[in-house]
Amino acid sequence: MEILKIKGGRPLIGSIPISGAKNSALALLPATLLAETPCTIENVPDIRDVKIFVNLLRQMGAEVAAEGSTLRVDATRVTNRPMTDSGVRSLRASCYLMGALLGRFGEAVVGLPGGCHLGPRPIDQHIKGFEALGATVSQRDGAIHLKAPRLKGARIYLDVVSVGATINIMLAAVFAEGLTVIENAAKEPEIVDVATFLNGMGARIKGAGTDVIRIRGTSRLGGCRHAIIPDRIEAGTYMIAAAATGGEVRLDQVIPLHLEPISAKLREMGVPVTEGDESVTVKGTKNLLPADIKTQPYPGFPTDLQPPFTVLLTQAAGTSLVIENVFEGRLRHTLELNRMGARIRTDGRMALIEGGTPLNGIQVRAVDLRAGAALVVAGLVAEGETVITDIHHIDRGYEQIDGKLRRLGADVWRE
Repeated sequence: MEILKIKGGRPLIGSIPISGAKNSALALLPATLLAETPCTIENVPDIRDVKIFVNLLRQMGAEVAAEGSTLRVDATRVTNRPMTDSGVRSLRASCYLMGALLGRFGEAVVGLPGGCHLGPRPIDQHIKGFEALGATVSQRDGAIHLKAPRLKGARIYLDVVSVGATINIMLAAVFAEGLTVIENAAKEPEIVDVATFLNGMGARIKGAGTDVIRIRGTSRLGGCRHAIIPDRIEAGTYMIAAAATGGEVRLDQVIPLHLEPISAKLREMGVPVTEGDESVTVKGTKNLLPADIKTQPYPGFPTDLQPPFTVLLTQAAGTSLVIENVFEGRLRHTLELNRMGARIRTDGRMALIEGGTPLNGIQVRAVDLRAGAALVVAGLVAEGETVITDIHHIDRGYEQIDGKLRRLGADVWRE
């Protein structure tokens, strides 16, 4: 088992490129199942979750060839077999196989999805959408069984804003007869990326990026070439790390508009953020101001950046408040931060942070992907050596995180 070691106290200085978005890649890969000809996807991140999904596609009969960060997926010979193995159960994004297989074959058997343990993450809105399109859905033997001899367009109102449900319904609805309307749809940039990919394949989707998406069904889709958008969560993590260490970091290959929620909050704390056409530069300050954050669906403050941002708040003199409105289990990293010297009190979904306290390097455990990112930021700030175990969680979403940090001058290595 690998561990990550960090000797803290060094400001991050320099520039690094940002990889393609994890949350786009994991939706685009199942979308290739809908194409009658091969698809080429560029800017694919080299992360553990993508590798698992590529293996799932290959199990189904798809041919996947990699050249650098480009994947060519030929799904013309895919067979509709039950997808219930451990790979499916280790990924939250495996749920997208439901929409893709239902759209292509009219039926699917997919194991209940896994991923990080962040409290209840029901798929009831996914099922609601599939049933509205005419599918019968049942659950037995730890799997979801879907069947629809014919999908028909429908008006679907999501009771809660859900990125997963929005994407899954889109994947199924591209082959539904007539018009499908998704109301109260998620507006994340990754939704727009998936819609752009599907439209490049021949789908007819309008309104992605707003809360109403319209899909006019078609009978066939072909392959296309598509470049994944930059990962706003990876970029935000490095922005926070630069501010926390008092460094100066330029992030290249980003879309600054996607980073506005984090840029605005950093500026509120007194951290200068400069935007270029495809870059963002963060310059740390010794006088961090406290701030309050509330996580919300896009364009609000992203839940995936709440854990590392909590670390930054421990370095701001004064009291800060964090309210986690998306996942009730996303404050577990505070237990490890308190062991490092932070002063954080939690109550349900709320964390009260008494900042301005030094952190000390100790051995800590990454309990999930974003909590692991928070511990990396904490290790960069802490005095002495921090040892992070269970780093497979971090590798699920960050491409070569230790290598990129070393490029910025961090003393970090794997053992």
